[in-house]
Amino acid sequence: MIRKRVLFASIIIAMIFSLGACFDGVGEDTTQQDEPVQPEWSGQTDLSNSGGNHTEMEHSSSGEVPVGLEEAVNPTYPVDSTATIQADHMPGMDGAIATISGAFDTTAYSVSYTPVNGGEAVENHKWVIHEELEKTQAFPYAEGDAVMLDAEHMTGMKGASAAVDSAEQTTVYMINFEDTKIGEEITNHQWVTESELTVE
Repeated sequence: MIRKRVLFASIIIAMIFSLGACFDGVGEDTTQQDEPVQPEWSGQTDLSNSGGNHTEMEHSSSGEVPVGLEEAVNPTYPVDSTATIQADHMPGMDGAIATISGAFDTTAYSVSYTPVNGGEAVENHKWVIHEELEKTQAFPYAEGDAVMLDAEHMTGMKGASAAVDSAEQTTVYMINFEDTKIGEEITNHQWVTESELTVE
């Protein structure tokens, strides 16, 4: 009888140890993490090309011009003539050969503004013309004046408040040219001023 009790007790103890081994490490994740953990999306986007430079500039346009803009009577560079661009408003522009598609007498402004889409502030953007300002006064604005932009040369420009950095009474040109960096054909680019063109 005593032997049976000892044998029974031994069996019970063995079972307890076996069950303990089975439950060892319960709740621990023993699977290997072979793939890297992906960071959660922060909700932010890369703003390196927004507003701070001209990478988001609308290089080509439909060729439409603002109401009230007057064609130049006797421009230095008539429509269909060619000239060399001496301006770097965007990559691939400086040194390109331009074909004139329009010539207009107006006031050209360089302006600084913060895009309405929340991009980085843009400084000394060239050019916005007098007819591309909201509620335009009859006479030209001057350096330091506050204006409202009614042009969409760049994303977030239209409707933005801006400060006039400079004002220049001049002939502005709408031009066609081939981007010297990537060979893209740019049509009806708005605007370059007369001083930014030279005879080929």
